[in-house]
Formats: sequence, C-alpha cells, structure tokens
Amino acid sequence: MSDQAHTRSRRTATGGKPSIYDVAALAGVSHQTVSRVVNGHPNIRATTREKVLAAMAEIDYTPSSIARALATNRSRRIGVIVDSPLEFGPGSTMRGIEQAARDAGYAVAAVTVDGDLDGAYDHLKLQDVEALCVIAPRYSTLPALRQFGRDLPTMLLATEPENDLLTVAVDQYAGAVHAVDHLIALGHRRILHLAGPADWGDARVRSRGFSDRLTAEGLPLLPELTGDWSSDSGYRIGRSAPEIADATAIFVGNDQMALGLIHALHERGIRVPEDISIVGFDDLPDARHFLPPLTTVRQDFAALGRLSIQSLLAALDHDPTASSAMIEPELVVRASTARPR
Repeated sequence: MSDQAHTRSRRTATGGKPSIYDVAALAGVSHQTVSRVVNGHPNIRATTREKVLAAMAEIDYTPSSIARALATNRSRRIGVIVDSPLEFGPGSTMRGIEQAARDAGYAVAAVTVDGDLDGAYDHLKLQDVEALCVIAPRYSTLPALRQFGRDLPTMLLATEPENDLLTVAVDQYAGAVHAVDHLIALGHRRILHLAGPADWGDARVRSRGFSDRLTAEGLPLLPELTGDWSSDSGYRIGRSAPEIADATAIFVGNDQMALGLIHALHERGIRVPEDISIVGFDDLPDARHFLPPLTTVRQDFAALGRLSIQSLLAALDHDPTASSAMIEPELVVRASTARPR
C-alpha cells in the first residue's frame, strides 16, 4: 500500500479529524510546507500549492483558526458592533458582514447594543479583534466611533460618508429620489412622506432626498408624518392622519410601516393603488406578497457586507486604495403604484 493510500485508510479506520500531517503525507510535502500554503506564504511554487490544496480538499481538512493565529501573530477575527439589531436594516447588514468575513477567512465576534457602544468596544478588545465594523444607523452613536478608530482599523456602516471615518453605505438619498421620480412619472403631484425616527440617519437622508426632489419639480411639500419603523406605527398613522386625504401617493420610509399603512387604508375603504399609491423602502423578503405587492426600494445588504469587509481588510493591510464607498439602491416596481385617478 502506498503512503497516500495508507493515510486515507488510516483516517477511515480511526474516524479522526484530518491534521496537517495527513495533508503533508497525501501531498508528498513537509508539514511546514502545508503550513506555509495555509498561511498564504508568497514563496511557494504554484505546483506545490496546487498539490497541497488538492490534498486538503480530498480529506476535507480545515485549518485551525487558533493554529493560524499563532503562526501569523494575527487573530483573523473582526469585531462587529450592531446598534438596533432587531430592525431589518441593521440585522440584514450584520448577516452580510458575517458571510463576507467567512468567505475572506475571518471569524466574527459580534455584540448587539441599544446605543451603548463603549461597553461593546471594550468587550471586543478583550477578544483580540484585528479590526472593527460598526453598524451605526443613529446619529447619536457617531461621537464614540471617532474614539474607536484611534486604536483599531474601523469601518462605519452608516447613512453617509464621514470625513474622518472609513464608511460604506447604501445611497439613501438616491433611493428616495428613485421613489419620488417613479411617482412623478406616473403623474402624481401631491405626494406625502411617512418618515422614520428623526435620530436615524437613513430617515433623515431619505426625507432630504424626498423634499429636494419635490422642490426641484416645483411640487408642494405636504406636512411630513413620522413613525417608528414598525408596522403598528404605520397602521396608527393610516387610521388617523388627516394629511392622507390631501395626497394621491405616499412614500413610506420602510416596508414595515407601509404594511401597517396599507392595512389601515383598507379598513378605511381607501384602495391601493386605485385611490392612493404606496412606495416603501428596503424590499423585505415578504414585500412581494403584500396586498397589493409593494413597490419599494431594494437595498443589497449582501453587497454592502462584501464591500465593507473588502475595504476594512484593505485598511488592515495598509492598502492606500481603501476608501469610503456608496452602493446604488434599486427601485422594484410592483402593484402598489399606479397613475392617479
């Protein structure tokens, strides 16, 4: 029996977890060479690297993150602080970051908070994270972030770029403009805005995009309504707000408030889209199943996660190309919008 066959036979017989020595025996190289391949050492011949990678795949060998950290003096761990994790945007962004980090060979240590970032930062520092992502949708959290960036490479996922912080974001302003332009193109001239909470950057920027676009078209600015992102707040406003009677369309700050609003309008005998058009924001997985299916602005949270990890790792490696960036959102047209009567 050959050495390679003996290795496979031994592993089958013992059922043990494959080791770096198993990979070395199967590839016909030293375990030090396997270690260099695992840790990305540049001075490895391509043919040798291919043999080692093929052996790793054959016996399903997964490098130990602890061993790799000892070998490279790097933890390969990224800390993530998520403010307001129960909301759809921050939670979805977190999932995008986790996937992108795993794909890049990094573990994620995450802490969820409701405004107290200092304690979360101290907790992550004790876990020896190499860099930090902060999902910070509220303006009130920004002062603390500037302190974090002095100690660790820090990526801010917020609404707009900050001059002194590496930032990635979905372009909320452009998303609001897409929504308003769609309604204007349908012929609507009296458009109402149901906004999110004032401390949230997304809510403020969407409101600014909305009002700027209407002003540029010479259209009236109706009194703005404000909810708390929940379906219940959309429902309450839809049941009682007199401003709705003056509008032919409503741009809603997120899909959940739009769901509650449509429910309330139905109870009042106001039909969507026959009597009033509704546009949401986010493109929840269930938005296509609303009654009627919701026209909304889609945010690509997976792309946001990939971009944030890519930029953060570039900053960690002192790459001068690391920079802030914005992702363009997409308008998804469904049955909740139509020409005004």
